[in-house]
Amino acid sequence: MLVSRRALLPIPLLLFAGCKADAQRQPKTGDFRRVISLSPGTTEAVFALEAGARLVGRSRYCDYPPGAKSLPSVGGFVDPSLEAILGLSPDLVVGVQGPGGSKIAEQLSARGIASYFPETDTLAQIDGMLRGLGERLQASDAASRVTRRIDAQRASVAKAIRGRSLPRAVLLFGLRPIVVAGKGGFADEILRLSGARNVVSGPRYPTIGIEQLLALDPDVLIDATGASGHEGETVNATTPGFRELRAVKNQRLISLHDDRVLRPGPRIGEGLVVLAHALHPGIQLEAVP
Repeated sequence: MLVSRRALLPIPLLLFAGCKADAQRQPKTGDFRRVISLSPGTTEAVFALEAGARLVGRSRYCDYPPGAKSLPSVGGFVDPSLEAILGLSPDLVVGVQGPGGSKIAEQLSARGIASYFPETDTLAQIDGMLRGLGERLQASDAASRVTRRIDAQRASVAKAIRGRSLPRAVLLFGLRPIVVAGKGGFADEILRLSGARNVVSGPRYPTIGIEQLLALDPDVLIDATGASGHEGETVNATTPGFRELRAVKNQRLISLHDDRVLRPGPRIGEGLVVLAHALHPGIQLEAVP
């Protein structure tokens, strides 16, 4: 089964999403007019809050909505260019916590530029990120509308899967080495809320061997290895080792290329709906306006 729309973030960026950094620099509110976003999720959020006209720069990975791609790039999530950022004269720089967040926030603070780098490793934190941006962009009403919609989509999925048998699942991020979703991270929460049981234990994004994967033998294998930079590593029915899995033999291999599912941003509620349909074909969900 193919669940496709757009490429996910490159896997290294996804793995860094839970890294600790300073979440925010004062002030929390203000009339910010020149904003740079360093992560796809916060770029989407600014547009979702109807403040896209304030964006003057983005990271190279910010590709949605389409209008974002016309903005100047200031580098990557891990390696943004301070020179490029300063050249755009921002009064606010936003992003998510990660390996580059703390350093760039300190550099910006030293120059009197506000920044906001919240955690987005759970749905609750995504709601918090949206509300925080709403405060800073004087768009709190819009933030409330977006978070209510996410909450309604989550509730719709929960109602649709209630009482159903939850398939044992593995969410795969890489083949060489084999990287999967473990317990306690964002991907694990998405699996649970979409109606699956994550059979992988251990840290958030562990590396395992093919023998361990064969021993787990999930009912469903969700293949997210087609993310940007990993297009040649996808699993199919003939992939050595993987072809012995129950999920592959039973045609329960879900090829995931939809960035709504694993991108922590305002479309995450849609992502829950997408993955729930893939895990439970035929379920009926209540429409959410």
